[in-house]
Amino acid sequence: MKMRAARVLAGLIAASGISIALAQQPAPPPAFAPPTLTPAGVRSMAANCAACHGTNGRPAQGSTAPKLAGRAKVELVDIMAQFREGKRPATLMHQISKGYSAEETAAIAEYFSKQP
Repeated sequence: MKMRAARVLAGLIAASGISIALAQQPAPPPAFAPPTLTPAGVRSMAANCAACHGTNGRPAQGSTAPKLAGRAKVELVDIMAQFREGKRPATLMHQISKGYSAEETAAIAEYFSKQP
């Protein structure tokens, strides 16, 4: 009887340890928001390009960053695909291009194509 009681006690201790360990597991990471393809969302994504390519895709005078404003949508989409695939030389654009879905890239390219 003592042996059985010891096993039951050991089982209870083990079970309580498992429940404590499960309770201490970190929460799963938050789900990311779906792509923001509204006009305001696209402007917001395009604003990320301003640090290098200037406001609305017009870099400051003397900048070596290429102008995005007024370029054809298809050209910009193709260039981003080349960066994403590592087929076009770059310093940062390889990583930046991987941060946007195909739909987001197309929307951003459309935005810049309409900038004067």
